[in-house]
Amino acid sequence: MGSTSATRTQDGPPGLDPERLRAFLDRERPGLVRGPLTAELIEGGRSNLTYTVSDGTARWVVRRPPLGHVLATAHDMRREHRVIGALRGTPVPVPEALLLCEDEGVIGAPFYVMGFAEGTAYRSAGQLAPLGPERTRTVVLNLVDTLVALHAVDPAAVGLADFGRPEGFLERQLRRWGQQLDASRSRELPGVDALLAALSGRLPDAASSCAPAVVHGDYRLDNVLIGADDRVTAVLDWEMSTLGDPLTDLGLLVMYSEQRPVPGSPVATTRDAPGHPRPAELVERYAAGSGRDVSALPWYTAFAYFKLAVILEGIHYRYTLGQTVGAGFDRIGDLVPRFVEGGLSTLDQG
Repeated sequence: MGSTSATRTQDGPPGLDPERLRAFLDRERPGLVRGPLTAELIEGGRSNLTYTVSDGTARWVVRRPPLGHVLATAHDMRREHRVIGALRGTPVPVPEALLLCEDEGVIGAPFYVMGFAEGTAYRSAGQLAPLGPERTRTVVLNLVDTLVALHAVDPAAVGLADFGRPEGFLERQLRRWGQQLDASRSRELPGVDALLAALSGRLPDAASSCAPAVVHGDYRLDNVLIGADDRVTAVLDWEMSTLGDPLTDLGLLVMYSEQRPVPGSPVATTRDAPGHPRPAELVERYAAGSGRDVSALPWYTAFAYFKLAVILEGIHYRYTLGQTVGAGFDRIGDLVPRFVEGGLSTLDQG
C-alpha cells in the first residue's frame, strides 16, 4: 500500500500478532485467509499504526492506534472504518472497508482491516523528482481535484449526516486542540499559547464560513496513493475526519506546500520538487473547482500550523515515554517551535 519503507519480523511487528489476527479473521470471515499471515509495519506515519498483512497470495491493510499514550478521540478506529465505507462508490477513491474489531483482546487495541490499494505514497521532493516537472505538477493538481471531489460529497447521501456537528465547528476545533496540547505538555513551548489566543480572537465569521462538508483532517500528498496514471488511487489516514469547515483541509494542504525540507526531519515535504505548483496555484485550483470563497484562508493556514505543532508535541511526548515505534521520533520535538512560529507569522501576514 504505497512505497513507504516497512519493518518486518518473523513473529510480527510491534502491536500486531499475525497468529491472533489470523484466528480472528478465520472466525469472522471464514475463507478470507488461505495461509499463515505475515505482517509488516509501514513506516512513515507518526500517529496510528499501519500494517500490510499477507497470506502469500492476497494482501490486506490493518490500522490500529499507537502504542501507549493515546489522546481521547484522536485514534478512533470506528470513525475511520465508517468514513471509508461510506465514501466507497463516490468519486473519492478509498480502500474497501472489510472488518472492524473493537475487542482490544485480539491484538491489544481496536483495529480495522481494509483492502490493499495499489499506488505510491510520495513523501519527499526526491521521490517525486524521477516523475519530471510535468508529471509532478499533474500529480499535485490531481491531489487538489480529489479534495474538491471530497468536499462535493453530500454527507446525508452517503450516510454521514451525523458524522459531526458543523455548527460551532471552528470554536470546537480550537478548544479540542488546546486540550490535546494540555494533555501532552511536558516542557515550555514559547509562543504556542499566544498562537492559540490569536486564533481564538480572529475566528472567521460563522456567516461567511463555507458550507459544511466531509473533512479529511490531515489531507496531504503522502496521505494518498498515486497510480501509474498520476491520479489518486486511494485517500488514506481518515483518523481526524468529521463534518465541518472544508477550508481546514485546504489550509493544511497549503501549510504543507509552504514547507521547505529540514535535514533529518520526519515531516514530509514535496515543495522543492521540480514542477511542484506553488501554494497560490493550489488555492486557485481549489477555488475554481469548488466555487468556495477562500478569502479567509490565512486563518485556516495558521490553524493548520497550530494543529501540526500540537500533533508533533504529542508524538514527542510519547517518544519521551518510550512509547513510539519506528525511527525518526528523536527529532520531532525540535520541529514543534518551527510550526508555532509559522502559525504566528501567517496570522501576521493575513
